[in-house]
Amino acid sequence: MNRYADFRILIVDDNRNNLFTLHTLISRHMDVEVLEADSGQTALDIALQNPRIDLIVLDVQMPEMDGFQAASMLKVRQRTRDIPIIFLTAAYKTDEFQKRGYEVGAADYLLKPIDDNQLINKISTYLRLIEKERDMNRRLELQVEERTRELRVAKNYLENVIDSMGEALLLLGADGRIKTANPAACRMLDYAEMDLQGMAIGDIFEEEETVQANAFMGTWLEALIRTGTISSIEASFIAKDQRRVPILFSRTAIKDEAGEITDIICIAKDMTGYTRVTV
Repeated sequence: MNRYADFRILIVDDNRNNLFTLHTLISRHMDVEVLEADSGQTALDIALQNPRIDLIVLDVQMPEMDGFQAASMLKVRQRTRDIPIIFLTAAYKTDEFQKRGYEVGAADYLLKPIDDNQLINKISTYLRLIEKERDMNRRLELQVEERTRELRVAKNYLENVIDSMGEALLLLGADGRIKTANPAACRMLDYAEMDLQGMAIGDIFEEEETVQANAFMGTWLEALIRTGTISSIEASFIAKDQRRVPILFSRTAIKDEAGEITDIICIAKDMTGYTRVTV
């Protein structure tokens, strides 16, 4: 049947006969792997050394380090803090001790002599909850993987579109400095992308009117804040060899939730060879 075959339970009791009885009971009802510890310190060592323990059944009354102390130490360690603990005890039966058990992190507090069915039902309940959580995590991981794959495909598609554009594309920061450029922009300006990165847009761009050229960044930002887009501006790129490349230029602002401009997308069409029509 392989019921809970992928689960691992640590049982802790300083009495070897109790360990044997508990191990036998659990193994009779489920196919979990059962680890044994005969002291609180041994339980800590085993829990820290094993990559995955799903549940701990812990006797309270033990010499040197009792169950309360062992549980407290398990709960302060990142690797073991989330492991459910079922306390078993024949001596500490008062409400005060039960309250202490829950305070140190017990998921359940059972009194000896233990009812076999009660204990097995408790263990099964926690393993079912863990199993559901694992299934949910697996589904979430699959969804994340699928979404990541979709985003990767979309990113690659967008990059291919941008790289294949005939128009130059520049991405600027709000300060007007170039963050990235597509291959068409690099060809038009005769710069490598890494050389363009960090350059001010004014270093490679000019508008026809001197006034516009001297204050275009302020003008840009004011207009972009108002409208979000400035399109079809006749201007020129300044190539690396100082050639003027006539362009038709558009700018679009990217804003954050507060309405502040974070980036500016610039698209330029090479107008070399086109004749301007005047009316």
